[in-house]
Amino acid sequence: MYAIITLCSSYIRKRKIQNGLMVVLIFLSTLLLATSVTILTNTNNIFEKAHHDSSGAHQILTMGNNIHNPIAVNEWWQEQPGVTTSSLIPYRNLSRFTFNGKEISNIYLFMMNTPNTPFMIDQLLFSEGEKQLSPPKGTIWIPTSLASSATISLGDAIEFHTGESTFNLTVSGIVVDMPYGGPFTTNARIWMNNTDYQQHLATMTGSDQYMMALRFNDYQQNTNYWGDFEKYLQGPYLESKMEYEEIASFYLIINKIIGFIMIAFGIAMLLISLFVIGFSISDAILTNYRTIGVIKSLGLSSREISITYVLQFGLLSAVAIIPGIIISKFLSRRIIESSLSYMKAGNHLTIHQDTLFNILIALILFGIVLLTAYFYSHKARNVEPVQAIKYGMSESANSKMNRRRNSSNRLFRLRSLPIQLQIGLKSITKNIKSSILVIALTSITSAILVFSVVILNSFISIKETSPSWGYDASHVVVTVSNKETFTKQQFEDFLMADERVKDHAWLDQFTGILPNDSHPPLNINVNVIEGSFDAAGYVTMSGRNPISKNEIAIGLNIARALNKNIGDIVEVYLEGKQHFLIVTGIYQSIANMSNSARITAEVIKVYNTTYTTSEVSMINLLDETVATPFVEDLNTHFKSSVSAVTQQLLLDAVFKEVVAVLVIPLSIVGILFIIVTCIIIFSVSRINVRKESSTYGIYKSIGMTSTNIRWSITIGILILSIMGALAGIFIGIKLIPLALQSIILDYGLLELPLVINWPTSIGISFVSVIAAIFGGWISTKIIAKTSPRILIVE
Repeated sequence: MYAIITLCSSYIRKRKIQNGLMVVLIFLSTLLLATSVTILTNTNNIFEKAHHDSSGAHQILTMGNNIHNPIAVNEWWQEQPGVTTSSLIPYRNLSRFTFNGKEISNIYLFMMNTPNTPFMIDQLLFSEGEKQLSPPKGTIWIPTSLASSATISLGDAIEFHTGESTFNLTVSGIVVDMPYGGPFTTNARIWMNNTDYQQHLATMTGSDQYMMALRFNDYQQNTNYWGDFEKYLQGPYLESKMEYEEIASFYLIINKIIGFIMIAFGIAMLLISLFVIGFSISDAILTNYRTIGVIKSLGLSSREISITYVLQFGLLSAVAIIPGIIISKFLSRRIIESSLSYMKAGNHLTIHQDTLFNILIALILFGIVLLTAYFYSHKARNVEPVQAIKYGMSESANSKMNRRRNSSNRLFRLRSLPIQLQIGLKSITKNIKSSILVIALTSITSAILVFSVVILNSFISIKETSPSWGYDASHVVVTVSNKETFTKQQFEDFLMADERVKDHAWLDQFTGILPNDSHPPLNINVNVIEGSFDAAGYVTMSGRNPISKNEIAIGLNIARALNKNIGDIVEVYLEGKQHFLIVTGIYQSIANMSNSARITAEVIKVYNTTYTTSEVSMINLLDETVATPFVEDLNTHFKSSVSAVTQQLLLDAVFKEVVAVLVIPLSIVGILFIIVTCIIIFSVSRINVRKESSTYGIYKSIGMTSTNIRWSITIGILILSIMGALAGIFIGIKLIPLALQSIILDYGLLELPLVINWPTSIGISFVSVIAAIFGGWISTKIIAKTSPRILIVE
């Protein structure tokens, strides 16, 4: 045992730099894997905890379109055992408010007449402010999502516009509002004092809408309750319903993507680490072949020599894994707090970091390293003492080396190539394993960098691909905020008289009910257009948009749920009326997770001949650059009745959060892999230089300068890294987004719409080449420091 420990400590001391780099690699692998696992486990845990602590709703029903009696619906659900039902909460809709002198019109507001807290279900968790029975008079509670996106703090005053009047309320609480407070939402519930509600909103033209929440003791049984409910209604429920899956989905999507990326790249880094461990052990056995032969001849067994290497890398992995696990706690906390800030109640998120689980991860990684070291160290069993002492390698290896030298010498007959390039190519062909490692490493690093740049650029440039995300491509969006003061004819006359306007369309939204065999009916959003979907910029994945009164286009997940394709007939209820429509197209949309459909206004007019759309107008201009002054003119001219905003502003409001959350993890992973590329290539190149030291000594003795030799070796690395970088561009743009399909499909996307800036993508991919060249150049520094005589002797 003493001999084993002595040899192990000798190997560690002799290769300080190489062993140090190995520690760094294992540390980074541990860091990425442990962080990703913590993120994924906590994402669901934090959401489930917040949902549990708030007695969160499983379903939210909204009523008020004179289809069902809200009071009767609420009373029926109140009577059901196993279901907790909230009271009916009256609300009014607003689409405009002003904060700090800036009008914000990209948030759709539900102005709630707050009942006394605590609610039986769907309680509000206070992030900031004092929890009270209800907001004090003159104040409101707002969700964390609105506070974050509009940078609103406690004590700030907000001015609300009803179209008929304006009023100011002060923020006295910022709350976690689970159903309408998630990331990427364009809705927000504003919780008002009853007196303020009656004074400012109850007198508005129109009638109250109503919202109620349902929580099931066993959510899996909700289909049975709905079957009974529809029997009570004598037909399907025809108004809006939000499901638990919709509430949860957008809280989880970003961390699912981050976790997927970090796990995939963590595994890639671990595999690279294991490859380098195998490479290092193989090199150590070859380098110390004669020494091993002598040791075996003195009586040390092959098993004991193998244990020497296992012990060496076991110690190195222990030194690396423990700090990797510890630091992952801080990194995962930083990422989670950034991506799940909307569920932060009080001063912190309840992040659960299971020590036993971290220990299990550490043991698994430790075991993998030991098994790898044991597998590769078995080569020491084949060392024959006599051959080792005579050749410094096995006899067969000696013959192969001589043949390879003879074949590689032919390379120098290519006299048309510069001598430096010849030496570089020789270093590639003579060290096949290390050459493959350099290509693999630079391709992975390049892929990570390219994917990171492409995905961030795609969200930043969302306007270019908005139709592929399921949005329109219009330049200006106008929302009618007060129907009583709005005149559609005057508005259209204004558009017709403005030479900047190219065309426009009107969009309305209905709740559609699609019966589903053996499943509850699907409550979906149906977009109704007066005009042309194509002119507004809406696209389909297959088929086309509807143009007549018997046609419909459906979202991807609706097509999957109903097993419908182009040309099939779907049954849909709109305003309580039954329609049978032909599917003309299928589209993807992240909004509503593709649980939506498109029809023309002609479908509604089949039963409602006087129907006209006057909810949202989508306007295209002849020159998009004049969109901002055009919006200002619209808001000035129709100030009391509409709210106009550029489409760019609407998209930025939703997707800027994605960029902010993704920047940190993608940057960390990219920087780590750049460092790893430099480290590994330094290590591998250092090994190869040491193996070929006598050859480089001969080159120096016949007149080549150290700089020329170093550049020759670096040229070989340059060629390999360029090959890897080019492969990485393909992997980053094609394969990684394809691998993400399993996640994004649940959110209504079959393909991730990417905006590829080719100069930037190609440029960032060559950062891996720079890292490789730098590592290779530094590793050859020993050639400049050592005399030709010593190199030849070595």
